Amino acid sequence: MPKLKKYRTNPFTDELVINKKSKQVTVSNLGKDDNVLVNQSTGEVTGTHVVTYKQVDDAEFIKLFTGNIALAFELTSAGIKAFTLMSYTLQRQIEKDTIFLDELSLEEFIKGNPSIKACSMKTIYRGITELEKSKILAKSQRVGLYFINPSFVFNGNRIAFTTSIERKKKSNDIDESQQELLLT
Repeated sequence: MPKLKKYRTNPFTDELVINKKSKQVTVSNLGKDDNVLVNQSTGEVTGTHVVTYKQVDDAEFIKLFTGNIALAFELTSAGIKAFTLMSYTLQRQIEKDTIFLDELSLEEFIKGNPSIKACSMKTIYRGITELEKSKILAKSQRVGLYFINPSFVFNGNRIAFTTSIERKKKSNDIDESQQELLLT
């Protein structure tokens, strides 16, 4: 086992880059340089920013992309299946503004992915409803044709997902503005 380095000062006060087997993790302070997240109520600009960079093949990219969309929009299993079908179908068409999601699309998807278990159109329609509520898809006037939100579905090769987590204040916590009133 290699000997660990000892430090005279705290090595974690600057940006930290950690190289792992298949990815790179960067940890930095929010509020530093252009990396600012401002709480509109308090004006607070501090926090921690964790960025993970990882190169993956096409299949893993789609899997991670779908998983992160599912997490961000709290999609159920049906929503994930509909999003996966949509992603698969998008890769095989020329038009990128609209997409047909119908029984034929589902048949082609299952045929092209033998490892995928069969899925009913009823499940896909439930999932499409979730995608509509999440503003990822919008129904067209033509049956089975949907408009795609280009902010969520694109033909790029990288995407960043950022999740901001803020601890809820306890009901007995007094915010700074109330504290000032109590002191005067």
